[in-house]
Amino acid sequence: MGPTARPGRFFGVYLLYCQNPRHRGRVYVGFTVNPARRVRQHNAGRKKGGAWRTSGRGPWDMVLILHGFPSAVAALRFEWAWQHPHASRRLTHVGPRLRSEASFAFHLRVLAHMLRAPPWLRLPLTLRWLRPDFRQELSPAPPPHMPIAFGPPPPQPSVPKRLTASEADSERPLDLDAKASCMLCARLLQDEEGPLCCPHPGCPLRAHIICLAEEFLREDPGQLLPLEGHCPSCKNSLLWGSLVGQCRMDTEEEEDLELEEDHWTDLLET
Repeated sequence: MGPTARPGRFFGVYLLYCQNPRHRGRVYVGFTVNPARRVRQHNAGRKKGGAWRTSGRGPWDMVLILHGFPSAVAALRFEWAWQHPHASRRLTHVGPRLRSEASFAFHLRVLAHMLRAPPWLRLPLTLRWLRPDFRQELSPAPPPHMPIAFGPPPPQPSVPKRLTASEADSERPLDLDAKASCMLCARLLQDEEGPLCCPHPGCPLRAHIICLAEEFLREDPGQLLPLEGHCPSCKNSLLWGSLVGQCRMDTEEEEDLELEEDHWTDLLET
């Protein structure tokens, strides 16, 4: 599978493990856009931004994080289902926690089934062990397109400040995009939606989201959401979620806030 050119914005769902002897073995599932800051908040207590369930029970270690979600809402829905597997219609096949089962082991068992259940099965997620000494094999194993990584997430690139209208006009090449068309349907691209562009250098692909989704689904009939496909221009393999996330990053300012935002995955039910 060919590499992509730019990483997308960071949305992660993590698992904390309590190291306090009085509460050792407790776990907590949460959402973050900044893992290092978030674990500091948990250990500093509720007054410093930590959750009430973790306040006063530290120290906590962030041992595992899932990242690669295409939006905050997609990550928040994953977080909720992981916290409440008995209430998610996607996880009715997952049995309740056994009396002899540690909370950590139970949460890993739930996670393993979540990564094999739609719609999460088709997202370009990375399973990252922040504490490799906590690593356990998941059963069932994650899908082949979800890599397992170790150590802290790679640093996120800074996003250039958005130009004012006058600045943008002065830097825009004359007539370059005045009548840009979708490569697949030949209709004009709408500014409010923004085209999808192949991240491989030199590839001229620009297409509507719907047009490219339909093109990818020709290789995977019967599915509602593409997983991956081949660029119709350069023929390189692309992960759909990564492609959409990267193109959105080019048109949005990075927000260092743990807030929800609208996205195409927001219509998917948990």
